[in-house]
Amino acid sequence: MTERATPGPGGWWPVPDRSVLPTVLGLPPWAAVGMAAALTALGVCVDLFRIGALGAVFTVCYVVGCLLAVAWVRRDGLFWTLVQPPLLVAVAVPVVVLLAGAPRPETGIAERALVVGAPLVNAFPTMALTTGLTLAAGVFRLVTQRLRTPRTGTPRTGTQRAEPRDGRKKTDEPVSPRRGPAADAAP
Repeated sequence: MTERATPGPGGWWPVPDRSVLPTVLGLPPWAAVGMAAALTALGVCVDLFRIGALGAVFTVCYVVGCLLAVAWVRRDGLFWTLVQPPLLVAVAVPVVVLLAGAPRPETGIAERALVVGAPLVNAFPTMALTTGLTLAAGVFRLVTQRLRTPRTGTPRTGTQRAEPRDGRKKTDEPVSPRRGPAADAAP
């Protein structure tokens, strides 16, 4: 098991471990996605048994589950919650439709495809809206919870230069484009 950091001054967790609130430890990615999947499945079940189609209960459970997952997941697991909305609909809706009311055994492939496909097609606008909201919330978190370098406290930009791979020290001496630094030093 990996060891997690402890909260710093003021009860703030390190950026990779926190949720959207700095004082609240974030959930692991599998727990956040599981929570969204459970809420989505609950909404599908309630609507299928209540009205026979996906409706308001599914929409609310799905949107709230996906947004809560983005808000509560650790920052370093944010990717998994950003890609979950279309995957949840693609998996949860057919599974619950087939479990709730599997077509009769004598039905053909076309009728089975329509039984599963109709709720998927009807859920597309909700999925598109939820994906957009989830991506917006994720980008908001990435911008507001930027990782800082330990020495300077400035945001990382990805432009820091690493040491050369051949073990040489960085030098400020000019390098000949054809021969390299060793050839310039030779008489």
